[in-house]
Amino acid sequence: MKKAAQTALLTLAILMALTATAFAGDAGQGWYGEIDDKIVTFFGLGLVILFPLVAAIGSYIQGRLERRADERKSAIFKHK
Repeated sequence: MKKAAQTALLTLAILMALTATAFAGDAGQGWYGEIDDKIVTFFGLGLVILFPLVAAIGSYIQGRLERRADERKSAIFKHK
């Protein structure tokens, strides 16, 4: 167990060290290019819309699956 923890920490340290140099190219600009306040605002707004939307869709899907499971259970117990 101790060896696994040491290996995990070493792997994490190496990944963190390499990630910093990977993002340092192009004078600090990322793959999108120069970022201004408008882009950051719209990205944040997108996140604010995306997370509740994903939660609502997931809840809807889970509700449908639960309803199907309940119908299947009631059909099984009805025949017994």
